[in-house]
Amino acid sequence: MTEQRASTGRRLGDREAARLRLVETVAGGLADGEVWSFAIDQAVAFLGGVGGMAHVGEGADGDLRLAAVCGLPRRLAEPWQELGAADAATPARAVRERRIVRTAAGARVDGGRRAGEGAEGDGENGEGEDGGRLPTGTALVAVPVTTTGSPLGVLTVLTSAAEPPDAASEDFLRRFADRIGDRLRRSRGTAETARPTWWQEPSGSQLLRAMRAIDVGAWEWEVGTGRLIADDAALEVFGLPREDFDDRVETWVGLIHPDDAAGVLAEVDRAIRHRNAYSLEYRICRPDGAVIWLEARGYLTFGAHDEVRRMSGTVWETTGTRQALDSVSRALRHMSDAFLAVDDQWRVVYCNVEAERVLGADGRLLGRVLWDAAPDTASFGLPERYEQAVARGTAVGFEVRAPGTGSWYHMRLVAVPGGLTVYFTDITARRAQAIEGARADHVRSERATRLAELTGALAQALTVEDVVRVTADGIVPLTGAADLRLLLVEEGLRPGDGGAEALAGRGGRFSTMSGTAPGPAGDALRDRVPKLIASREELDAAHPSMDVSSVDGESWLFLPLIASGRPTGCCVLRFDRPRTLGEEERTLLMALSGLVAHALERARLYDEEHSRADKLQRGLLPQTLPALPAVTPAARYVPADTGSQVGGDWYDVIPLSAERVALVVGDVMGHGLTEAVTMGRLRTAVRTLTDPEIPPDELFARLGVMVADLGDSAYATCLYAVYDPTNRSLAYASAGHPPPAVRLPDGTVRFLEMQPDPPLGAGVPPFSVNETVLPPESLLVLYTDGLVEAPGSGIEAGMDRLAARIAGRPDGPGPGEPGGVPLGVLCDSLTSGVLPPGRRTDDAAVLAVLTHGLPERDVACWELPQDPVAAGQAREHVRDQLDAWSLDHLAMTTELLVSELVANVVRHASGPARLRMIRGRTLICEVSDDSLTTPRVRHASDTDEGGRGLQLVASLSHRWGTRYTDSGKCIWTEQLRSPDLV
Repeated sequence: MTEQRASTGRRLGDREAARLRLVETVAGGLADGEVWSFAIDQAVAFLGGVGGMAHVGEGADGDLRLAAVCGLPRRLAEPWQELGAADAATPARAVRERRIVRTAAGARVDGGRRAGEGAEGDGENGEGEDGGRLPTGTALVAVPVTTTGSPLGVLTVLTSAAEPPDAASEDFLRRFADRIGDRLRRSRGTAETARPTWWQEPSGSQLLRAMRAIDVGAWEWEVGTGRLIADDAALEVFGLPREDFDDRVETWVGLIHPDDAAGVLAEVDRAIRHRNAYSLEYRICRPDGAVIWLEARGYLTFGAHDEVRRMSGTVWETTGTRQALDSVSRALRHMSDAFLAVDDQWRVVYCNVEAERVLGADGRLLGRVLWDAAPDTASFGLPERYEQAVARGTAVGFEVRAPGTGSWYHMRLVAVPGGLTVYFTDITARRAQAIEGARADHVRSERATRLAELTGALAQALTVEDVVRVTADGIVPLTGAADLRLLLVEEGLRPGDGGAEALAGRGGRFSTMSGTAPGPAGDALRDRVPKLIASREELDAAHPSMDVSSVDGESWLFLPLIASGRPTGCCVLRFDRPRTLGEEERTLLMALSGLVAHALERARLYDEEHSRADKLQRGLLPQTLPALPAVTPAARYVPADTGSQVGGDWYDVIPLSAERVALVVGDVMGHGLTEAVTMGRLRTAVRTLTDPEIPPDELFARLGVMVADLGDSAYATCLYAVYDPTNRSLAYASAGHPPPAVRLPDGTVRFLEMQPDPPLGAGVPPFSVNETVLPPESLLVLYTDGLVEAPGSGIEAGMDRLAARIAGRPDGPGPGEPGGVPLGVLCDSLTSGVLPPGRRTDDAAVLAVLTHGLPERDVACWELPQDPVAAGQAREHVRDQLDAWSLDHLAMTTELLVSELVANVVRHASGPARLRMIRGRTLICEVSDDSLTTPRVRHASDTDEGGRGLQLVASLSHRWGTRYTDSGKCIWTEQLRSPDLV
């Protein structure tokens, strides 16, 4: 606030600026009471006044109490001892109105309550009726002292000026009052520490009585005349009777001890030259011969022309304090902590016995520079820390280790006027306790962490194998055991379940046990309390029938595993040294054994349920895949291992007519028995719909209706492909399924292009059908998304891994040449190398087929006319082809079948007939036409002349059927070849 006013007001003159700087220089070293005396002296000097008073705000009501007086007689100041906040007195008005107030000459003096409570003011020129008037030709100027807007007090100057202060003077007074207020704000209890001046009555306040109790005297030296005015207390300190003191400063100086006189005079001269306050402690020689110590403080008062007019101050005896300090010094000398003090040149001015011992100086420290007298202090890091403490002016604490002894000390460096004090405290034992406590806390923290990890791991363990592994990994480091074994009760678990023998650690002869088996494990289960065998001797004494020499370890702990009131096993901890067990550790291990027991019980149920679910899932999949001329198939199914619920992945290879084959891979979304049943129904439906050999798009349309009927939450993806070995074509369609991968004979791997339709149950017809031609001996891989997709890894990354495995590149070792590696090995390679590491969250199915083409010599085709002679031509083609294929023994039956089928086309269908014969596993004959009419077997009576053709076809062929083509239909028959020709 002060700086703001200084910047916005007029520019100060040199004299005014000097007075403001004096506030900053002098007031900082004064007590609050001395500040008020200094302030009123400076205000009186600035205005050239006769005298003045300083009042301090007192209490919550804003009342004022007289704190200091300058140049006024006692009679005139008495009515102003206390003023009420609502009084009409000039000081009270200045504080209340927060402005400079001037009372004109001739006004009456009203001291507030002392002069008369409740006095009514009489305006600008009167201040009550019951006080004395101001001297003629004088006026009062009151300047409020505030801080952050709150009043602290008021400075009141009695002036003889006829005119009020001009604007420049008022501006300076406000700035001066602000500086005084800022100084007082930085200390507390301004009103409480304000000290009345020497002329006040003894009954004035408790503070005055307290100051007199310690004989604090006041003095004032007129610099120009050399006159020294001192109160009774000051004269008593110097041992001078009032009647013998001549008011000369020379008399005062003459009492200073000869050894201290030069220093005192130099300090006074420095204070005058630098216009600063001074504070000094020195000795005097009283007239009665006594030598005492005293402390004196002084500050300057300046005149109207900025000359030094007076030096005022206080003085009190400090001899008792000096004696007390000597007692303190003796106590410091022999105290247990090390202590030393240095001056501003780092010379040791005090050092106790313990400091000499720690620093190894043997009493040779005093008066010497610390670094020279005790070089080891440099290793303590003291020089840098000393500089830091002095520069900051605050205490610095740190811990160091003494060289040689290894002892630890807490160092505390405290900056004091003219030097520094150093405290050493030996904290070796405390530090060792702290380290031990920290080590114990670390052990407890680590134990709690391991316990939390073990608890979380047991909660996530699914199988018995998981529980055994997690238990060994968690409890062994927690207890410091050499190893851990889990003995599983045979009644609860089948021998060998969970791999206890392989996972439970080295040594020992325990794997499974009976709940009533003899020995320490059986004892622990029967008693249901932990059993500690602390030594081999104790084991031999407790169980003499046991061959102790065959047992590893020096001590053993047996923890019973009880779940739902039923024993499930025993946890055996082996130690390589004798072991004891505290009560806290016993309680912890019992809690852990309960967690392990329940985890084992849950894992056993999981294993049983998962085993049943896996059998159900695998029972719904094809048990064997057919051996076909068109393809060589192999498949693998890998269940998820994060839950006991089965999935809905399936695959199938379905033989079709004309040596064609249908390849199917599907995935019912979700896990559970419902999804497994849905998978079985879909697989059955696909096989049913392939019997009439409907196209893939129509098959998906019918499957979609079926899945939609199961409910809104039922969805499935499916890939359906039909491979024709006669022309090596592959027709395929996808309902939300990833594309198949194909490896060509030259080693190239690619994914077939397609635009997959929505999953079954979510999409509506029509579905897209794609077609491509595969070279002979191409490797076709169909799969579900569980093979290539995992949390945190996109399906594209999984497809890249799959392609690398199929191609056999170095980053994904594959099967080599497809013809040289069994497809089962290839499928194992795909499932082991493509599936992401870690737990599998989804089932995975893979179907790999090696495609083959039929030789051209095994396929024969003819076009037949739309004429009755077509039947005869067909019989001739059949005889010639069967003779060429060495299948003459099938000629009669085949001629009859073909003749009947061609005759039906001529009689009932449209368009020319086409005849095709295929030599495969069976002899296949196909008659095609452009009609969509479906032939049906009729039940002809004895008198009917027709209607028996298809009955004849059905009885003579091994299988027969009808399928639709792009231009019409095809009726086909199959005949078994002779066993010796198959």
